[in-house]
Amino acid sequence: MPRTAPEQFLVDRIATPIGIALLVTDAEGRLCALDWADFEHRMAQLMGQQFGNAVLVKGAAPAAVKEALSLYFAKGKDRLRAIRCRFGGTPFQREVWSALRSIPAGATTSYGALAARIARPKAVRAVGHANGSNPISVVVPCHRVIGADGSLTGYGGGLERKRWLLAHEGVAVKA
Repeated sequence: MPRTAPEQFLVDRIATPIGIALLVTDAEGRLCALDWADFEHRMAQLMGQQFGNAVLVKGAAPAAVKEALSLYFAKGKDRLRAIRCRFGGTPFQREVWSALRSIPAGATTSYGALAARIARPKAVRAVGHANGSNPISVVVPCHRVIGADGSLTGYGGGLERKRWLLAHEGVAVKA
């Protein structure tokens, strides 16, 4: 059986108020990962888990992706849903990530509420794990999931980034 060549993905970098973001896109211009430069190793691992032998090369992300992100970070205009994404992961993870994309800017939810939203109210821990495995930060807004008591919970990019993102969207969070 012939081996297929590993898929190549383009990696671009953009400056944001909370650090350098890494944008990973496929040949069709779909966003496959968004992570922070200080977590580049983790991003590469997630790409390998999601897409197998992913080859990451330097290249430009589509202008529409960069423009939507720039508008979000500069002016708070949420055009992130317009960004086309490509997900690897399991069917369950993709279901959770799709539900995350339905949380509007300025709103938050808990892990339990997110589990209930996907009709799996007992899968709170699995939802938390899928949320933590989200490779497309900000655009798939895992930062909008907080503790049931309103407290900040983990975020792969660090709690200070999560706090900034939520404040930028107009959410008051507990200290």
